[in-house]
Amino acid sequence: MAEEEPLHVQVVQMVSAFWVSRTIYTAAKLGIADHLKDGPKSAEELAGPTETHAPSLHRLMRTLAGLGLLTEGEGRRFSLTPRGATLVTGAPGFARSTVLTLGGDWMWSTWGEMLHSVRTGETAFDKVFKMPVFDYLTQRPEDARLFGETMIGIHGGEPPAITAAYDFSKFGTIVDVGGGTGNLITTILRANPKLKGILCDMPHVVEEARALIEASGVADRCRRIGGSFYESVPPGGDAYILSHIIHDWDEAKCLKILGNCRKAMGPKGTLLLVEMVLPPGDEPHFGKVLDMMMLVGPGGVERTAEEYGALLAKAGFRMTRVVPTASAVSIVEGVPVS
Repeated sequence: MAEEEPLHVQVVQMVSAFWVSRTIYTAAKLGIADHLKDGPKSAEELAGPTETHAPSLHRLMRTLAGLGLLTEGEGRRFSLTPRGATLVTGAPGFARSTVLTLGGDWMWSTWGEMLHSVRTGETAFDKVFKMPVFDYLTQRPEDARLFGETMIGIHGGEPPAITAAYDFSKFGTIVDVGGGTGNLITTILRANPKLKGILCDMPHVVEEARALIEASGVADRCRRIGGSFYESVPPGGDAYILSHIIHDWDEAKCLKILGNCRKAMGPKGTLLLVEMVLPPGDEPHFGKVLDMMMLVGPGGVERTAEEYGALLAKAGFRMTRVVPTASAVSIVEGVPVS
């Protein structure tokens, strides 16, 4: 969107953005990039493999070329651009999985009920699907797999920035609470050869983490423990890190999770929350948009530094500082109050 456009045009461009997202979703769902990765093809050639209407597919591919994902050559045959190649299945960054999740039907239906959330404070997802989002994903392994890759697609650039911004070498053992498949903990451990780690998440999640931990060469320093952070958190850590966990839940659930961390750590332990700490005032920040996802989806909330300080105080911690990183996230550091 060009800033020199008239203001009303800018607003219209904002509201029509979903046309673009749904167009790219359709291309990802049909696997267009996978079909073109070995060379150019026309819509007529792809109509059979993709089970589509050739003239309509051509219109889709022409639009994708206008978006810079494809380029049209002789004979109405299309090729991938470097941007379009990110949508090939398995390409670095998990763009295709991220598109299939964020532009997919269950997300689409949820955002369609955003007005309900704003009017009632209730989650749109629960209204549509009659269950919380994480229960839904537990029942749908393929959606859950794509969601896991989507988290890397959105937050994949954060671990190096977090590792560079904070001195983890002062700890002996760090516990990654709700750490998924280990993207963050393995990055921290690789950068700190003397540090040991514990990854805890649901049993099926930590089993999926085995491959990344072994491939990262830190399997001898990283234990995997399955369980729910609502019930307990592994003891024995010098620091407990929760990356994009606290923003998912309402205050009562946050206090439960933080309380379990408080019980698990010693009096000299350190709590580290990796979150998109919202800047004050009108300053643009992706976290302010993500806050709308928290509203309609899991029912959580993004917070300012002041709000994180208040939340930690209720959980028996004192916020000591907020460490910015080169990414959109900051590290909220806290210590137990004796």
